[in-house]
Amino acid sequence: MRPFFILQIIQTIALNHILRPRTLYSRLALLIAPVLLSAASSGHGLGVKQLSNPRPVDVVIVAHADDWQVFMGDAIVDRVRAGRRVVFIYLTAGDHGRDSVYWQLRENAALQSTRIALAMPVSARSSCDTIHVAARAITRCVLGSSVSYFLRLPDGNRNGGGFARNRFESLRRLRAEAVSLDAIDGSQTYARWQDLTTTVATLVRMNVDSTSPADAVLHTTDPSVRANPHDHYDHRMAGKLTENLLRANQWSGRYYVGYALTTRSPNRTTKQRQEKLEVFEAYDREMIRIDRSWSAYREHPVFYSQCMLRTYVRTARAGQAAPHK
Repeated sequence: MRPFFILQIIQTIALNHILRPRTLYSRLALLIAPVLLSAASSGHGLGVKQLSNPRPVDVVIVAHADDWQVFMGDAIVDRVRAGRRVVFIYLTAGDHGRDSVYWQLRENAALQSTRIALAMPVSARSSCDTIHVAARAITRCVLGSSVSYFLRLPDGNRNGGGFARNRFESLRRLRAEAVSLDAIDGSQTYARWQDLTTTVATLVRMNVDSTSPADAVLHTTDPSVRANPHDHYDHRMAGKLTENLLRANQWSGRYYVGYALTTRSPNRTTKQRQEKLEVFEAYDREMIRIDRSWSAYREHPVFYSQCMLRTYVRTARAGQAAPHK
């Protein structure tokens, strides 16, 4: 048996035996019982191993810092802990028209979820820098074997109309009306939808070109109105962008249901519920560190409780977008 898999077994045993008390999430735990809430065990060795060898890659392309945890958290955790590398591309700052304190905290919260997914200790810290893609400055954070990119484009509001603070710019308006889109920190400007698609494609290729196209899988929220009705427009635009990438490349894709998730029947096992809750809770716990009113769960407890019980996904074959079922 290879040392990598021995390490995974040790980590799994530790993860199932290191428990700590919960306060804020006790009601949530009751709603999805019998989910065990566990803290992450040490994972530095796993990170070194994954960085040192080319491995199959999962690229998660989402609009907001908490999207993957809520809509596909257990699926991503399972793939990461099976030894796959993971790359996160966050298109918007998820700022909700608020100031930098809020959206910067969301980035930190997303990294906390990543730490849990990789089974890394609380002491693990990310290393962040700035890279340039076609003269656009993009924040990159490396944590263990993962890489996260934060494009910091304006939150488009649920209807895609944007917020006054950001001159009502949004992903939807960039795609439909060719209204230019500026990152809220001034680091990037996009005049056309194709410019954004090309930038994201470059980020993907930077991380998957060392492996077979068949081993690269892109994950995003479902762009289909029929399969995924009533979703946030930023979610839909993340799906549309990924759909463009899948049509042009030999990568496979996974489309996940977003807001409509709560209309589906529960379909997660106890283990999957636990995995999903762990990464979501890590995000939410970081958010309330500064302001308790920023807790996603406190704002919509029933919605998030229901999402922990469900994950619905359909597959796009390599080289083409999935049909809109």
